Amino acid sequence: MGTPTDILTPERSWLEALAQGRFLLQRSASSGQFVFPPRVAEPRSGATDLQWVEASGAGVVHAVTVISPKPPAAPYTVALIDLAEGVRVMGRVEGLPPDQVAIGLPVQARVGQIEGVPALLFHPREAAHA
Repeated sequence: MGTPTDILTPERSWLEALAQGRFLLQRSASSGQFVFPPRVAEPRSGATDLQWVEASGAGVVHAVTVISPKPPAAPYTVALIDLAEGVRVMGRVEGLPPDQVAIGLPVQARVGQIEGVPALLFHPREAAHA
């Protein structure tokens, strides 16, 4: 019998995709509704026909906060991002000074690492393609 860490969960599948450099979201095959965070069923309908699909990564900053760690570490920005798919995710915003990250800023996701751990990183949309 497997241990709890051996059980394949939706969150584990999502984290494994991030580790492979892929940003995936779940989408219900019957309703087309996107789901985040990862789940076993679509929250509105209870449908269990969720499939993993590549996320566009396009989004807009919904809320923002600046984290000020103990020096010498530099402040950094964390934001809630409303994705084009209609779900909200959290990630670090890079490529702009913290005081220039504002609600409504168009951003683009990419998978990167924070201290060796796969993570969603967002950049201003214009700079994301540079």
